[in-house]
Amino acid sequence: MKIAICPGSFDPVTIGHVDIIRRASKLFDKVIVLISRNAGKSQASYFTAEERVELLKRSLTDIENVEVETHSGLLAEYAKEKGACAVVKGLRAVSDFEYEFQQALTNKKLNPELETVFVT
Repeated sequence: MKIAICPGSFDPVTIGHVDIIRRASKLFDKVIVLISRNAGKSQASYFTAEERVELLKRSLTDIENVEVETHSGLLAEYAKEKGACAVVKGLRAVSDFEYEFQQALTNKKLNPELETVFVT
């Protein structure tokens, strides 16, 4: 089974997030939408983690192979625990690529079996 993780803060969930998740669900057998806290973001959260889980579940009810979870540790380690082979990230613009590329390299170093898939 090919498992992918779509990580993010999802604060709030957007139509763009749902689009990326929906497209990932067609590429992988199972997609875990992983709500995580991003220490790099200085703004306070609009919604609690529990509220974000509920909002995502409501937004994704028609997609059968998607689960929503929360996690506060390293993505690369979480992916190992879940047996995930890929991380799916959405890119809005070229400016997103440099940051996401660095994250992908770090995750690959921590978990060599983990690939990153960029979806525009």
